[in-house]
Amino acid sequence: MRRPSRIVVGRVIYIALFVALQAMILLAMFSWFRASFAWYYAAGMVISALSVLHVLGDKSNPAYKIAWIIPILVFPVFGGPFYFMFRRSRLTRREKKKAGDNQSRYRAMLTGREGDMETLLMREKDALPMARYLSGSAAAPVWGHTACRYFPSGEAAYPQLLRDLKGAEKSIFLEFFIVQEGAMWNGILDILEEKARGGVDVRIMYDDVGSMFTLPALYDKELTRRGLRARAFSRFTNVSNSRFNNRDHRKICVVDGKVGYTGGFNLADEYINRRERFGYWKDTAVRMEGDGAASLTALFLSMWDYAAGQTEALSDFLPRDRGREETDGWVCPYADSPLDDENVGENVYLHMISHAKRYIWFTTPYLILDSEMLTALTLAAKSGVDVRIVTPRVPDKRIVFMATRSNYPALMEAGVRIYEYTPGFIHAKMALCDDESAVVGTINLDFRSLFLHYECAAWFWKGPVVRDVKKDMESVFAASQRITPEEAKRIVPRRPLPAILKVFSPMF
Repeated sequence: MRRPSRIVVGRVIYIALFVALQAMILLAMFSWFRASFAWYYAAGMVISALSVLHVLGDKSNPAYKIAWIIPILVFPVFGGPFYFMFRRSRLTRREKKKAGDNQSRYRAMLTGREGDMETLLMREKDALPMARYLSGSAAAPVWGHTACRYFPSGEAAYPQLLRDLKGAEKSIFLEFFIVQEGAMWNGILDILEEKARGGVDVRIMYDDVGSMFTLPALYDKELTRRGLRARAFSRFTNVSNSRFNNRDHRKICVVDGKVGYTGGFNLADEYINRRERFGYWKDTAVRMEGDGAASLTALFLSMWDYAAGQTEALSDFLPRDRGREETDGWVCPYADSPLDDENVGENVYLHMISHAKRYIWFTTPYLILDSEMLTALTLAAKSGVDVRIVTPRVPDKRIVFMATRSNYPALMEAGVRIYEYTPGFIHAKMALCDDESAVVGTINLDFRSLFLHYECAAWFWKGPVVRDVKKDMESVFAASQRITPEEAKRIVPRRPLPAILKVFSPMF
């Protein structure tokens, strides 16, 4: 295997050459148009005007519209053509049909496994609005009979994950945004190769852009040579194609269709703190054994089949008998896709905020909010709800860190409590409400997670995970520094930078 430094250098050189080639083509075009600049200027103005009309008529978030309208108006000659090159991608008819068929197949996969809505109806009426939304709009059943376990860190989850992989008898499915060679991945890979030799159906899908600087190009071919079924999701081929923004940010592991994992962790050493990046890396994971794993199995297969252009039956990968694990709570794994108009990830958070009676707490590595989320959080705080948000004290991306902090003043003025995690970088994506419900998954409080990426998470109603998430969040607060108004004045970027960051944050 190639060393990480060679991997990074090789991919960077490839990207640099590709971008340079496109820049040369654009310069040649501009040189060619110089002789007829007046005509080109007039055409550019017309295209820019049409671009603004197109932006205003689009169904996208208003923040996206503002982020595009300003550069189009500031650079009227080039803004319009630039917009049509890099705007949020539209699906072709063929792609729409493929995406629709995939969603229909996902729903059909879970037909006959509708979950435990009737039991929930009899025992937990307060949970019904969310359960009905997820079932109806995200095809996500609510499950009982699922033994759920919460892990407060990647290193806590890793030994159990290895044990479950070693116990696989029929199938192992892995879907992650980032895979990187090192202690964590190599430990998993050894087991995967051994299981594949023993006849277990082993599949791994990683995101090509997410793993661009951590894996060699065509690494899926290398895994295939080792006996695994591997796929790089949405391989990077063209920087001018905005579709490369729609990344597979999900984290899923399913063993034999009966044990499933999700959470914020990827398969790289910093996620189990074998490698230090930005201080201590705080992450989370949840393990589901029983009926709830069926939803994660269906989510993986629907994405695998979408990428591979094939069709499989979910029943071939699930235990014949439904689980009977005893539990005092419910779980609902769900997913969000950029290929439809249903913003499931944001709507789940908005639902929790609007229904909070006592408190709603969040942890997120990035805090880049649209107007709907900002309004919901500030309204809840003004209504007397204890609203808290924890972000990292140590940044991994400087400009995103500045954009995160630029959101502090509006939130704090309304009474939202902002904390920064001082031991290092908090990558966990969690929400907790009123000792009753919690969300653990991959969905950040930023535009990319809420609108551009393929995401997944699990919603929990009561039970051990909700109790453990609360205990963990309380320990996070204790390890974090609460931002005071005086501290905010010192660390929040000075004007006009916050306004600029606010306008262009949808593109980060």
